[in-house]
Amino acid sequence: MPSILKKFLAAGILAGLCCISQAMAEPTIFESKAKEAYLIEESTGTVLYSKNADVLFPPASLVKLATAEYVFNELKQGRITEETQYKVSEYAWRTGGALSRTSAMFAALNSNIRVIDLLRGVIIQLANDGCIILAEGLAGSESAFADLLTKRARQLGLAKSVFANSNGLPDPKNKTTVRELVTLARLIRSNYPDYFRLYSEKQFEWNKINQRNRNPLIAQNIGVDGFATGFAEESGYAIVTTVERNGTRLFLALGGLKTDKERMEETKRVLEWGLTNFVKRTVFKKGDVIAEAPVFGGDKSHVPLRARDNVDIFVPVDNPDRIRARIVYTWPLKAPVTGDQKIGTMTITLGDRPVRDVDVYSTAAVGTGTLTSKAFDGLKELLFFWL
Repeated sequence: MPSILKKFLAAGILAGLCCISQAMAEPTIFESKAKEAYLIEESTGTVLYSKNADVLFPPASLVKLATAEYVFNELKQGRITEETQYKVSEYAWRTGGALSRTSAMFAALNSNIRVIDLLRGVIIQLANDGCIILAEGLAGSESAFADLLTKRARQLGLAKSVFANSNGLPDPKNKTTVRELVTLARLIRSNYPDYFRLYSEKQFEWNKINQRNRNPLIAQNIGVDGFATGFAEESGYAIVTTVERNGTRLFLALGGLKTDKERMEETKRVLEWGLTNFVKRTVFKKGDVIAEAPVFGGDKSHVPLRARDNVDIFVPVDNPDRIRARIVYTWPLKAPVTGDQKIGTMTITLGDRPVRDVDVYSTAAVGTGTLTSKAFDGLKELLFFWL
């Protein structure tokens, strides 16, 4: 039987395991002005809002998130240090520097600049020249570095993003999604906490030119402490940002806004909505048996399933909707099964909207059964297939 059919059948067996709460009033409708939007809560991974989350669009300067992550990883792996220096080539100077009339750190031609200073230029000033200098220093050329960025994206689980350069200057091959930008932003904060702090620095001076952080929300003292903005002629204004307030941290990406003013106003509106309209709720406690999965050819017919930790989600304060859980696994599950073996994934939905995926594990071992039990299970499998 094809694997996809097995997964579908397994989902059918374990669908509707949880029906926790029923809405008592009409739902509060929220709509963003952005063409693409993705808002997620950090601790639970609950998707609070999603709109065209997987639609590809040009990221413009948001490519700099990928460039920074790549450099952070090189630092973490010890292949370079903060004191490593790279030379400013004529290409970097002309293409991304002052002559380009784009955002730059005004790196001087043929000078040598430390990695930590280049990172500050890229993060705080969105410096195109800083990106090219890093790209050439790490890969020999910007095109070679772009290939590394796309390869790195796949390693991080970004299946759709393609990067054609280090800085997001116009190139039709630069493509990403708001979902993948949020994923990238979350990885930067969780994997590189020391370097994440650079995003909240309010200004940076290089070559005797002082520039404020190009993310205007940083200076507004509303809890925003990262990341970056972008603009492309064909797709409009975009942003990736994160905010923390009263122990709740949100990550947001918006795209397709009409003006810089609209981008700032809409970002604040969406963040405020996310911070004030949701409350954490426990769906399953650690150790709770969520469901039982049938085991074929085992000394036990079923194995109980659980999540390793509390399963929490954020639900609307005024209208929680109906919470459902559905487990998908590859059928048939065959013995032997070890204790704490990953069996499948539980998708939690709020109304008809998926909000969180959680891995589920066996709670006990199931050994291999007798020849008779194997034959009986084989018959059940055959009958289930034809039904």
